[in-house]
Amino acid sequence: MADRPRGKGGPQEGTPEYQWLYGSQGSGPADDATRAVQRPASGRPSSSAQAPADHTRVMPASPAPTPAPGRRGAGAPPPAGPPPGRSRKPGGRGPRLPRPRIGVFRVVRWVLLLWLVFLVAVPFWAWSKVTKVEADPGGDRPAEQPGTTYLLVGSDSRGDLTEEERERLGTGGDVGQRTDTIMLLHTGDGPNLLMSIPRDSIVPIPGHSTTKINAAYAWGGPELLVQTVEQNTGIRVDHYVEVGFGGFVDMVDAVGGVEICPENAMKDPQAKLDIPAGCQEADGPTALGYARSRKTSADLGDIKRAENQREVVSAVGDEALSPWTFVNPLRYYQLSTATARSFAVSDGSSPLSIGRFGLAMTRVDGENGLTCGIPIRDLAVNWDPERSQQLFDLIIADDTASIPDNLCTPSGLLR
Repeated sequence: MADRPRGKGGPQEGTPEYQWLYGSQGSGPADDATRAVQRPASGRPSSSAQAPADHTRVMPASPAPTPAPGRRGAGAPPPAGPPPGRSRKPGGRGPRLPRPRIGVFRVVRWVLLLWLVFLVAVPFWAWSKVTKVEADPGGDRPAEQPGTTYLLVGSDSRGDLTEEERERLGTGGDVGQRTDTIMLLHTGDGPNLLMSIPRDSIVPIPGHSTTKINAAYAWGGPELLVQTVEQNTGIRVDHYVEVGFGGFVDMVDAVGGVEICPENAMKDPQAKLDIPAGCQEADGPTALGYARSRKTSADLGDIKRAENQREVVSAVGDEALSPWTFVNPLRYYQLSTATARSFAVSDGSSPLSIGRFGLAMTRVDGENGLTCGIPIRDLAVNWDPERSQQLFDLIIADDTASIPDNLCTPSGLLR
């Protein structure tokens, strides 16, 4: 492009060469001249005066929108708030520190869960320590019968006692193993039945002579004793449970003692026993002496001792399953430990079956169950053939609800 001629001193509006830019100074505007659009006084273009369509206009600026209450516009600084860690109180009382939330229900839930684990784990641990013995005699046994029958035996073995314990409990030396206590516990559709078999009962022992029944244990252990009971009663024994002296004392002490109610004052130096008549609390050694002593009545002797044994055994069972046992962890643990030490059970018995045994022992007195001596005809504890067979038949049929009073008496004698 050829240079346009310049006037002296630079471009001037009146110079013809620049009329295309500044417009003509003549009477009419040039078509391609740039013009400034006149803005009306109101800030809006007049509807009557219209500028040429090809002229450049300056558009009016729109005012910035005002933010709505409670909302910030883009780029606006955030509103001032309370300092970190503080909250503003309503009413103008100033900030306060937040209180930490404690999951109370979560803590309680975990405590209950751990408590349930403890309640389940301790008995299973104790069960692993319980002695298992072979008690199934095999051979010709009574057929399966309704209900469940346990043979409960109190052994007079001193093998688990130290010299000091033998002296304190008055058990004497280790004179072999015999059964101080023999009981049958039957559970089923009717009331629970706890029946004592006097250890001096004269019965035939398989493979041996006719003699006192407690000799069966000395000659052949649990197997021969189970066989002797089954063949003389016709009642099938489902589970065998044996309790020793030392563990029995520990169990009584673990539950805080039991209540005994002797009818007469009892004094037996050999059993370390000296107690007045009437109901009273007994600790472990006293309860053992009360259950073992035969020097309580010149008339009843071993028969009365069997009654005392049922009284103590049922009292221990009642205390063991009281609510206090399950809310006191120390008592619960001590009782489980004492049970593990004192009990021997038949091989094949399950924790559930022995648990049912413990529960049944709390329901063998008063309205909850029956406690009897085996029917006898004299103080020499010869069994009454007719009455004893009637009682055995009702147990075999699991019909304890039909047992009349003349068959179930505390001494076994006919009233």
